[in-house]
Amino acid sequence: MTTRRPLRNALVAVALAVASVSAAPAAPAADAPRPDGDPRPGRRGAPHDVVTWAAGAERLGEGVAGRAYRLVVRVSVGGTDLRVRLTNAEGDRPVTFDSVRAGIRAEGAALVPGSNRRVTFGGAGTVTLPAGATVFSDPLPGRVPGGRDLAVSLHSPDAAGPVTGHGTALQTSYVTDGDRTAEESAAHWPTTVRSWSYLDAVTVRAPAPTGAVVTLGDSITDGHASTADRNRRWPDRLAARLRASSATTVEGVANEGISGNRVLTDGSAPSALHRLDRDALSLPGVRTVLLVEGVNDLKAAPGATADALLAGYRAVVARAHAAGVCVVGATVAPFKGWPEWDRAAEAVRQEVNAVVREGGVFDAVTDADRVLRSPHDPERLSPFLDGGDHLHPDDDGMRALADAVDLTALECAGGPPDDAGRRPPLSRPPSAPW
Repeated sequence: MTTRRPLRNALVAVALAVASVSAAPAAPAADAPRPDGDPRPGRRGAPHDVVTWAAGAERLGEGVAGRAYRLVVRVSVGGTDLRVRLTNAEGDRPVTFDSVRAGIRAEGAALVPGSNRRVTFGGAGTVTLPAGATVFSDPLPGRVPGGRDLAVSLHSPDAAGPVTGHGTALQTSYVTDGDRTAEESAAHWPTTVRSWSYLDAVTVRAPAPTGAVVTLGDSITDGHASTADRNRRWPDRLAARLRASSATTVEGVANEGISGNRVLTDGSAPSALHRLDRDALSLPGVRTVLLVEGVNDLKAAPGATADALLAGYRAVVARAHAAGVCVVGATVAPFKGWPEWDRAAEAVRQEVNAVVREGGVFDAVTDADRVLRSPHDPERLSPFLDGGDHLHPDDDGMRALADAVDLTALECAGGPPDDAGRRPPLSRPPSAPW
């Protein structure tokens, strides 16, 4: 009889400074102190912007004029000069924000006293985004520690039409009527939501060559079947590993998973090929894309062929390389037992995984299939890692997938960025798995 060896149920402990966003000078120490200061290779250097949180943009419901949002997000890498990116990418008309603030979340909708500060755009407290546009704020002086919950509060007097945001947040945020963005208490934020609206990225300034990885994926990367409000998506676990590691200068993690996403064709959101620039390559400090997609292409009707899916993977890699960014790819995890599974889709999955493992497609490979499959039926998720629907891993499965990522493989991009933050194109071909 096979017995289960339980996986740990908590994220690794990381020593975090308890600090608020303030105008005080940035502390020189890293967020997770190490015995010899900070031994990460090449850690010191001129600071630059690095994405510390992101979420894939998709179309939500209709906007409501006069509504305020308090959006709770977990930053990955700490740093100074925080900036937020607001989005109207899926909107069909302009939207104005007349108050945007950022502070450290204490609990619920309450903020750490004194941390809630106004965010400006070109020096103004009001910004209007045309349909399809995104905008970064001005830098907010002060330091934000890694691994903390940030609350971004925003108010729109004229919101209408489709809201751009992220539907499967797995994180409680708050809404209210009227502009309550300046309030740090939770008293006037009674209504909870499980989505993020109008916010799709947060960046900080960190010492060069600190970089970030974008996890580009579907509902598995989005965290479906992981415990809500506990940050147990596999990219969260990866971020905790990176903060605790001295093996890499990659610390930022941008979770760009969207439920139902496919590599080749659009659905409820643009395909990975169509959103690659917006959701990955446009984010500052990105060194590597970690692509965990393909199962939705296989279980579509009709499903993608192996040649088509592999061609899609290679197109992602070619465009990323042209931007000086590497791509780590994952094998497609098993999904037997899901209603859309059939023998034809399984045969394509096995063919795609065999080619990916051989090398020559990606710069490195994370073998999601190997770590998640059942030893007794490799076409199925392990029953000890299955979230219950035979497609999505549970908390332990999320941990197993994150722990399968070789952190040193994320240090694969080309030379340093130029003054505009662009990296030189990669000249080397993709290698075998690292």
